[in-house]
Amino acid sequence: MPLLQHIMELDLEKLALDHIVPCLLDQGFFYLDNFLGEVVGDCVLEQVKEMHSSDLLKDGQLAGRRSGVSRRHIRGDKIAWVSGAEKGCEAISFLLSFIDKLVTLCAGRLGKSTIRERSKAMVACYPGNGTGYVKHVDNPNADGRCVTCIYYLNKNWDAKEHGGILRIFPEGKSYVADIEPVFDRLLFFWSDRRNPHEVQPSYSTRYAITVWYFDSEERAEAKRKFRDLTASSQDRNIPK
Repeated sequence: MPLLQHIMELDLEKLALDHIVPCLLDQGFFYLDNFLGEVVGDCVLEQVKEMHSSDLLKDGQLAGRRSGVSRRHIRGDKIAWVSGAEKGCEAISFLLSFIDKLVTLCAGRLGKSTIRERSKAMVACYPGNGTGYVKHVDNPNADGRCVTCIYYLNKNWDAKEHGGILRIFPEGKSYVADIEPVFDRLLFFWSDRRNPHEVQPSYSTRYAITVWYFDSEERAEAKRKFRDLTASSQDRNIPK
């Protein structure tokens, strides 16, 4: 069976220790092609397309307020959050379990970060109307996100025609990294200020699935600050 053969040939430990860890530590990002193989990748793509056609993807939200600026001018994607346990997400669940195994093998070797949990998966679509996502940092304020993983699902993608490149601006480097969102490509990069990045305008439907892995200590501290802030705000609203 092509699926089983592909999985057996993919040495996850060697991939994690010989490639992902060294590249993250040295240049801050790493990508791998032909991650799941054609058969499973097609299954993931079909499930994402079904979510899109069923109108389950909604406009991505912005953090904070930007008065006078259209949301579409900042980010033009439509998204849905999934755990993988939902009906119709079996292939997405398989993808997530595979990425989890890889990151678990990397954990403990990524500097001081202790990774024990991740976000739900964000299924995203840029509709192909020239929208993108302006230069930003996933985790600018120590919310716990440590590593960003993006799996791309776009067959026959031609960046010259379709755009949609993810451009990373690695901190302290004299170069940028242009990542084309091609089918069955898996990308890893640091989520914090080391990797500002942008999604350039897309002129064809562009699908991706993103998950964020959390640094346990930073995540716990971010939750504590949020609880303290919420409690303080509630106290101020109590009549004296």
